[in-house]
Amino acid sequence: MPLFFRKRKPSEEARKRLEYQMCLAKEAGADDILDISKCELSEIPFGAFATCKVLQKKVLIVHTNHLTSLLPKSCSLLSLATIKVLDLHDNQLTALPDDIGQLTALQVLNVERNQLTYLPRSIGNLIQLQTLNVKDNRLKELPDTLGELRSLRTLDISESEIQRLPQMLAHVRTLETLSLDASSMVYPPQEVCGAGTEAIQQFLCKASGLEYYPPSQYLLPVLEQDGAENSRDSPSGPTDRFSSEEIDWQNRFSDYEKRKEQKMLEKLEFERRLELGQREHAQLLQQSNSQKDEILQTVKEEQSRLEQGLSERQRYLDAERQRLQEQLKQTEQNISNRIQKLLQENQRQKKSSEILKSLENERIRMEQLMSITQEETENLRRREIASAMQQMLTESCNSRLIQMAYESQRQNLVQQACSSMAEMDERFQQILSWQQMDQNKAICQILQESAMQKAAFEALQVKKDLMHRQIRKQEMISEQRWVLSSLLQQLLKEKTQREEELREILTELEAKSETKQENYWLIQYQRLLNQKPLSLKLQEEGLERQLVALLVELSAEHYLPIFAHHRISLDMLSRMGPGDLAKVGVSEAGLRHQILRRAQELLDATRARPELPKPPQGEVLPTAPEELPEAVRPSAPCAELEAQTSECVVCLEREAQMIFLNCGHVCCCQQCCQPLRTCPLCRQDIAQRLRIYHSR
Repeated sequence: MPLFFRKRKPSEEARKRLEYQMCLAKEAGADDILDISKCELSEIPFGAFATCKVLQKKVLIVHTNHLTSLLPKSCSLLSLATIKVLDLHDNQLTALPDDIGQLTALQVLNVERNQLTYLPRSIGNLIQLQTLNVKDNRLKELPDTLGELRSLRTLDISESEIQRLPQMLAHVRTLETLSLDASSMVYPPQEVCGAGTEAIQQFLCKASGLEYYPPSQYLLPVLEQDGAENSRDSPSGPTDRFSSEEIDWQNRFSDYEKRKEQKMLEKLEFERRLELGQREHAQLLQQSNSQKDEILQTVKEEQSRLEQGLSERQRYLDAERQRLQEQLKQTEQNISNRIQKLLQENQRQKKSSEILKSLENERIRMEQLMSITQEETENLRRREIASAMQQMLTESCNSRLIQMAYESQRQNLVQQACSSMAEMDERFQQILSWQQMDQNKAICQILQESAMQKAAFEALQVKKDLMHRQIRKQEMISEQRWVLSSLLQQLLKEKTQREEELREILTELEAKSETKQENYWLIQYQRLLNQKPLSLKLQEEGLERQLVALLVELSAEHYLPIFAHHRISLDMLSRMGPGDLAKVGVSEAGLRHQILRRAQELLDATRARPELPKPPQGEVLPTAPEELPEAVRPSAPCAELEAQTSECVVCLEREAQMIFLNCGHVCCCQQCCQPLRTCPLCRQDIAQRLRIYHSR
């Protein structure tokens, strides 16, 4: 076996499955299950522990991998404190962690088909464990602490090397199913093991001196409390819990400290993940920069290739232009040679004409010698001259035709050269436009990538800021919770103190019930409520008795204060209309007409009544004793009473309606007294507010 070996690298499909399962577990509303099975893992990733811890996962499935250890480095089993189901079958585990007893919430543990050689003694701390499957391992014995699993219902130790069961297994009263290889067992005997789980438990109980009870008598408490409490050995069930208020508060504070510690660990984990994200972002930036450099390099190479092609095309055009120029030169040279030949031909013709002239002269002389007549010579000469002229004209016409052909050919060559140059320029411009378009596309692509990178960086920065804000908010919330808890304790203490003070005050009030001093102010307030203000009573007494009787007769006595305030008499009513009464405050239309009609009738009756004779001087008519107004006995000083019936000292518009305790001042209306904390008159603290309701 080699001392050093490389970790098996998972395949691309396994890596994608792992990423998908991790993302699926982190989604909002996901189940309490984290399934990373069949991912070709050699160790459980750190992110799985963090996910189980933060999202409170309850089921962890890691079967069919290449695990050799459950707990990698820099990880703690406390991250799996909420796990209830742990499935590790079909791996290469050689041992379980010694502190596996920290998983107190674990209910199902499946380590089937591994290479375990022993079970740790701390497995007895799994008080809620109901199913333990260690099938097909290399176990040779079971620990005695297995008897402390008071909630165990199913145990499978088949296909292993175990030959003896511990006697402590008799204390597991909830065991319903025990699977083992009866043929290889030594203790209990094979015939007992072959008889089933009940026979094995009866044998172990008899060997331990315990009385056997069926598991059905112990399963009900386990199912009700889900393994939260331990069951007794007798059928009487679990023990009753009792905790005082002080223990409850201590437990709450300890839970708060644990949550605070957990939050700190989560914060550290978050910072670590944030650092990893920043590193990944830096790597992405580096990759994008390298890609950008590669794109620029390709653009440069394409540009150089285009320039090289343009230079080659330019050289080809130059060579073509030189070839055309050489052709033009050659044609011009040919034309010049032809012209030279024509000139030579003309000279030759001149020479021939001179020769002809000499011959003619000679002929003339010969003719003279031969005695030819003048007319014949003249005719001969004319014919010769005409033929010579005709020959010269034909030669000149031929030369002109040759020259015109040369000029037309030259013009055609020039036009062809110009058209080829124009076509070459158009092709050159088209190639330049294509190059410019390629450059623009490359620049646009680079700008888009830079914009996307900028947006991604901004999004990451915003996400980082949001995470920092959440951390700060969580810290502030934890501090506020701590402050609120301290305030709650202080308020509870103050509440108890106030209750004691109130009890003392009540006892004192009960002791003073004979003198009735505690009801003094209430009696005075009741008297004030039953009485009208003195000024209002005086104004109402100033009204005419007939007017008062009229209002009482019409059931409108509640308008007496309004009539008294405006000092309305019967004469004034005779001069008023319904609109005037509405302005004064009489809202009922029918009542206004009745008041005016009855007032007019009373005035008419008084005018029609005869006047009584006046008594003489000194004689006094007997009269009934005038009814004196009932004396008002103020229950408090006059200044205080006037203050109680005065207007509000804050708004100076509405009537004072509220009584402040403990000072007893009546100086504010209901609207203005709400924001006040001290009395406006004496500046004492307001302990209570009472409203005054006037009786009419």
